[in-house]
Amino acid sequence: MIKPFTVSVPDPVLADLKARLARTRWPDSIGKAWDYGTDITFLRELIDYWQNHFDPVAAVKRLNQLDHFTTDIDQRALHFIHARSSHRDAQPLLMTHGWPGSIVEFQKILPMLTQPEHYGGDPSDAFHVICPSLPGYGFSDAPTEPGFDQKSAAIDHRILMERLGYERYFLQGGDWGSAVSSWHAKIAPERVAALHLTLIFVSKPKHLEDPFAQVSPDELEALSRSQARMIKGTGYQAIQGSKPQTLGYGLTDSPVGLAAWISEKFQHWTDPNVPFEQSISMDELLTNILLYWVSGNITASTRLYYESAHSNANLFEGGRILTPTGHAVFPGELYLPPRAWAEMLYNIQHWAIQPKGGHFAALEVPELLATDLRTFFRPYRVS
Repeated sequence: MIKPFTVSVPDPVLADLKARLARTRWPDSIGKAWDYGTDITFLRELIDYWQNHFDPVAAVKRLNQLDHFTTDIDQRALHFIHARSSHRDAQPLLMTHGWPGSIVEFQKILPMLTQPEHYGGDPSDAFHVICPSLPGYGFSDAPTEPGFDQKSAAIDHRILMERLGYERYFLQGGDWGSAVSSWHAKIAPERVAALHLTLIFVSKPKHLEDPFAQVSPDELEALSRSQARMIKGTGYQAIQGSKPQTLGYGLTDSPVGLAAWISEKFQHWTDPNVPFEQSISMDELLTNILLYWVSGNITASTRLYYESAHSNANLFEGGRILTPTGHAVFPGELYLPPRAWAEMLYNIQHWAIQPKGGHFAALEVPELLATDLRTFFRPYRVS
C-alpha cells in the first residue's frame, strides 16, 4: 500500500518548456514595481534565469535526496515525503503545505527536525517528518469529483498516518496546511497530541460587546498592518474561489503566466522588511514552480479555493478545538490576529512572537521555525 516514488522530469517535457519560454509574448507595463501585479523587470530576470542558468536536473536530484512515497486513497495516488530520524525516540510530525507552495518548502527544515544535533539542537527533540503533497498538488493525483475540501484533505492525512503505523503524532501547518491540520485535529483528537500553526484565521468575535478589550496596542497595530496587506493581495481568492477553470487554461499553457501568478504571491507574502531575493532564492522559487508545471496540477490546486468556498463544513461547529495548540507569530504573515481571539477557537498553550519571517517560514527562516517546533512540542512527547 506504500510504494517508493522517484521525482522525474522527462526530457521532452523540459524541451517543450524551453521552447515555450523562448516564445514568450510579453505585455506592456506601467507604474511602480509590483503595484499592478508581478513586476516585469523581476519576471524577465526570473525567466532568463530559468532558461539559461536554472538546472532542473540538479533540482530534481536535490528533491530525490529525500525519501518519497505514494499510497492510494480512494483510487488517487497521494504523494508524501517520509523523512525518518536516526534517533529511537523521534516523534512523528506531519507538516502540511499550502498554495502556491509545495513540499519544496520543507527541503531546508527537514534535516533540522530529523537530526537536530547537527543544527544546535538536542537529539531528544528529533522528529520523523511526514510531508504530504495535498491532493491536486505536486505529485498527488487530483480529485476527480466536486466537493473535495479542507476536511476531505484532513481525512486523507488521517488515513496516511494510520497506514504508516503512527497512533499518536503531532501536526504543523500554514496557509491551507493550517486549515487542513485544524480539521485533522478535530476529526482525530485521540491521535493528535498537539497542533502547531503559523497562520490562524479568526475573525472579530461578534458576540463580545467590546472585541478589543483584551487586545494590546501592539496586537492592534499588527492586526491593522496585516489587514491592510491582505486587502491589496486577495483578488486571487475571488478568482480561484469562483472560476478556477477559466484561470487554469492560461496557467497550464504558459510557463511565464504560471511563474507570474505564483511569484507575485511569494513576493507579497514574504517578510516585507527583508529583500525578496534574500528571503527565497531563484532556485527555490523555480523548483516550486517547476513542480506545478511538470505535474500539470495548477488548475486542480486552485480548485481547493472553490470547494472550500462552497463547502458547508464548519470547523468550529460544536466548539473550539481542544487539542493543545501552539502558534509561531511571524511579522510578515498574512494575518496577525490577537491571542485573545485565537483562544476562543483554539486551546492555545504557546504563542511565540518571532523577530522576522513571513508566510513561507519553513523557506524564509527555517531555523526559527525548527526551534519553535522543538520548544512547543517538547512537553507533549512520549518516550
